[in-house]
Amino acid sequence: MAKKTKELNLTNPEDFNLWKNFLQQAGIKNFSTAEVDQVDLTIGIFENQKLLATGSLAGNVLKYIAVSTDSIGTGSEFNSIVSELIGRLALQGIFHVFVFTKPKYVASFQHLGFKSLAISAYGAVLERGFPDIATYLTDIKQPEKPVKKTAAIVMNANPFTLGHKFLVEQAAQKNDLVYVFVVATNAGLFNAAERLKLVKQGTQHLKNVKVVSGGSYMVSYATFPAYFLDSSNDLIEYQTTLDALIFKKWIAPYLKITTRYLGSEPLSRTTNIYNETLEKILVPEIKVNIVSRRQLSNGEVISASKVRKMIAENDLSNLSELVPETTLSFIRDNLADLKNRIQKGMKIRGN
Repeated sequence: MAKKTKELNLTNPEDFNLWKNFLQQAGIKNFSTAEVDQVDLTIGIFENQKLLATGSLAGNVLKYIAVSTDSIGTGSEFNSIVSELIGRLALQGIFHVFVFTKPKYVASFQHLGFKSLAISAYGAVLERGFPDIATYLTDIKQPEKPVKKTAAIVMNANPFTLGHKFLVEQAAQKNDLVYVFVVATNAGLFNAAERLKLVKQGTQHLKNVKVVSGGSYMVSYATFPAYFLDSSNDLIEYQTTLDALIFKKWIAPYLKITTRYLGSEPLSRTTNIYNETLEKILVPEIKVNIVSRRQLSNGEVISASKVRKMIAENDLSNLSELVPETTLSFIRDNLADLKNRIQKGMKIRGN
């Protein structure tokens, strides 16, 4: 009987259980809501009602790809499922595709035209199509004259606070040029366009600072899948390792970045692990400079999470102590919309 490709509806218990059991046999164990809810489409290749291969899409990221180990022509099924997913994206006008996978599967994806961006003991990230990382880098305008000392900061800025401003100012004082990369993932109260705008407005007094979008290459925790990791506790180090390797291999050499600035993090275990992992991977090729967080007069550190909490509680009375005037004006002008996002379930916790 001919093989058939069909979509699986993961909200249907029968389809979900078939899919889950198949993936578990392939060694995939994580089916948390945070992982599965990201899935936009799931397809399967069947023969005589038996599932031979499956794969999913979450935006332009391939996820949950698995092939039956006892099916004949495993390589063929792998090629078919990946090609089908790429074709589905092409129908949407999307020609740039990412995959996060185990290191042992890198060669299989490379045979299908994927380019490795970073490989670690935990996992690998590859891309295929256009625009790619070379396009991203060439789109960043560099100074016309040579610069002696170039530094970089990567921030989420959800929203941009006086703490962020202090960090940028410290880097600007000690370097000829500072690139501030703003994470582009829409996973927080303030969307990517808003955060980029606020960082630009909040640093416009610093003439040696260039604010750019992190694009697809300064990736937030929300984008990195954990479903093939043995433990969800590995996710922070896994994500940071790939993030640091991409920065070290591609971004820093192209932009001649020699120092990366980080803010100290007394409140967040996640960010502490992030800072430690960055130091471990970037040094000695790239110097890591950790700047102590700016504090209020009472000793409390300035944090974006506190700002979001105040917005949720409709308490803007002391917000000027935490954010620059540009951010404060935006919050006041868009308070109703921000509170509506929170009411609709937008999370305000985290960094």
